[in-house]
Amino acid sequence: MPTRPYRCIYWSRNRVDGADEIVRAIDSILVSARHNNRLLGITGALAFDRGLFAQFLEGEIRAVELVFEKIQRDERHGDIQVLAFGPASKRAFRTSPMAFLGRTPEEHRRFVEAGDDAEAGADRIEAQRLLDIVRTLGVEDPDPSR
Repeated sequence: MPTRPYRCIYWSRNRVDGADEIVRAIDSILVSARHNNRLLGITGALAFDRGLFAQFLEGEIRAVELVFEKIQRDERHGDIQVLAFGPASKRAFRTSPMAFLGRTPEEHRRFVEAGDDAEAGADRIEAQRLLDIVRTLGVEDPDPSR
């Protein structure tokens, strides 16, 4: 019998300076995550906007913990705040080892509306609300081979 997937949802502050460096860092994160997550059976999504990362990791508990521990040691992330960690009834991102949110004006608008304004910061948003926004945007990676 298959085990229930576990889900970790967290925010972190971007510690990378400079627009070009941020683009390179995000590309590096996505390439690495898509490769490693595929091997570990992890699915999920990464959102980035206005200096914050939000990430969803789903899979077997040990694999999710392994990936999250690696993220906690990554110098590109600061002030990590776990919004949710626990069993999920099913995966929200069934086919993507790491979908990405943040490429279109609509994605940008929805992410900002989630609560990332200059005054409030990341701690205002709730995990379920963020998950619902990302799922609504349909962020499955258009090129799952990446």
